[in-house]
Amino acid sequence: QVKRSCPSCGPSEPGGEEKKGRGNPVSVQLFPPELVEHIISFLPVRDVVALGQTCHYFHQVCDAEGVWRRICHQLSPRLREQGSGVRPWKRAAILNYTKGLYFQAFGGRRRCLSKSVAPQLAHGYRRFLPTKDHVFILDYAGTLFFLKNALVSSTLGQIQWKRACRYVVLCRGAKDFASDPRCDTVYRKYLYVLATREQPGVVGTTSSRACDCVEVYLQSSGQRVFKMTFHHSMSFKQIVLVGQETQRALLLLTEEGKIYSLVVNETQLDQPRSYTVQLALRKVSRCLPHLRVACMASNQSSTLYITGKKDNYLLTWVPKAAELRAPDPPDQGGVYFEVHTPGVYRDLFGTLQAFDPLDQQMPLALSLPAKILFCALGYNHLGLVDEFGRIFMQGNNRYGQLGTGDKMDRGEPTQVHYLQRPIALWCGLNHSLVLSQGSDFSKELLGCGCGAGGRLPGWPKGSASFVKLHIKVPLCACSLCSTRECLYMLSSHDIEHHPAYRDLPASKAVGTPEPSLGAGATQDPGGVAWACEEYLSQIHSCPTLQDRMEKMKEIVGWMPLMAAQKDFFWEALDMLQRAAGGAGQGPPPAES
Repeated sequence: QVKRSCPSCGPSEPGGEEKKGRGNPVSVQLFPPELVEHIISFLPVRDVVALGQTCHYFHQVCDAEGVWRRICHQLSPRLREQGSGVRPWKRAAILNYTKGLYFQAFGGRRRCLSKSVAPQLAHGYRRFLPTKDHVFILDYAGTLFFLKNALVSSTLGQIQWKRACRYVVLCRGAKDFASDPRCDTVYRKYLYVLATREQPGVVGTTSSRACDCVEVYLQSSGQRVFKMTFHHSMSFKQIVLVGQETQRALLLLTEEGKIYSLVVNETQLDQPRSYTVQLALRKVSRCLPHLRVACMASNQSSTLYITGKKDNYLLTWVPKAAELRAPDPPDQGGVYFEVHTPGVYRDLFGTLQAFDPLDQQMPLALSLPAKILFCALGYNHLGLVDEFGRIFMQGNNRYGQLGTGDKMDRGEPTQVHYLQRPIALWCGLNHSLVLSQGSDFSKELLGCGCGAGGRLPGWPKGSASFVKLHIKVPLCACSLCSTRECLYMLSSHDIEHHPAYRDLPASKAVGTPEPSLGAGATQDPGGVAWACEEYLSQIHSCPTLQDRMEKMKEIVGWMPLMAAQKDFFWEALDMLQRAAGGAGQGPPPAES
């Protein structure tokens, strides 16, 4: 009989005498730590985490790197290196335990969430990209996988077409990859891979040096058709594409935050010939040399840059906070725009006043109330998320893709109230998606805009407000992408990626009234009263009772309620609607 007992607590039963026939209990703390770790390593990951929350002793044992090293070898037997980080083996084990690519097709009779094949060689999933025929996944070890669609035999002996059911390794040493930035995957013919390759050194020596290069592959077959190599002194970390096929511009972001660009003709890439392309510094880095770009986003006719901070800022003393902190450099978290066509410029800003067709690379600064952490760029609208978790939308709103509750275009960033601290944001051609997490740590997917073709599951007519979509979201979902045929969600959990959101100060809260000169006025830090008045005005503007019921259902889906609460209100509204003689049906429960 093995029993855990704490030596300082004495015997586990009054009197210190054991009952007859049971023998003397043995404390688990008397076993060698290596033996306990070896036994625990055979438990499932979920049980190891639960066991570590029972007491201080098991928390130390279950958190040991030896346990997670054994678990990692069981999950990924071919993984030889643990990777980087403070807790490398635990991070590697959880990355491989939570990795997964899920998708739901919009057409067909069976509309449920499916999981793609999981490459055993993959060390977690970092990012993915669907193309015309297949899906590409990059792991944390720099290996790029090619997930193929194929005809397979089902359990009933029937031949059926299945997505992402087979995989091969496309290349290793990859840093980033990109394809045609348009939302329609039919245009994604080539895959551009930013990678590091060993190049021979000086003639007559055996030394070699690592150089960054861009390799171009056919997405249909995975065949490499083009390669360009850069000088060893230049190191890049991100690549995006912009422009038409005949004038495809490749934007490359260096480790120092500078943007370089080169132009290729995609229509000639499959021709076996060699030619030289010119790598030039982008105008945003020439005109604003003090800026350090942290990341980029692009579509066919525009590019967005988010600035970051440098690592060499001195620590200063802040008396009020009584702590050491680094001062924020100027323009950290700022957003700069390049728009190359007048139509998209008019959709984004509502005017052509500052558009210069002769200088399309001139960066335009967006006026924002706080630092921006990440963004999503659609064809003619965009979404921004700031350091406080607030979502700002801008651009064309013909289908309600901004989620503001109406269909009025916005020429400047407009906050979407009651939608905060998202995990991921995605903007498409005429709809937007937000991946959020509830107070009970469950994930849910919200969407707005055009619902044609099933792109907003459960809302075929679309919605001008963000509503909860009827799709089961994986527990560790971290990013998403939608195509014309399918919705994809990537699952991966990195223990070293902590939420970077800050609490919003009361002085910056939207909707907070100015302090009155008289007795203390009622504060509304979250803009709750303003939002409720806006909801009532939208309901009042509906001409019929049925329209008001439908609008109320949309508002319920917009509110930050738990899933059970939303289902309760939707069911109650259905009952009232049926009692009033309405024929509308509420949203069905999410498919499990």
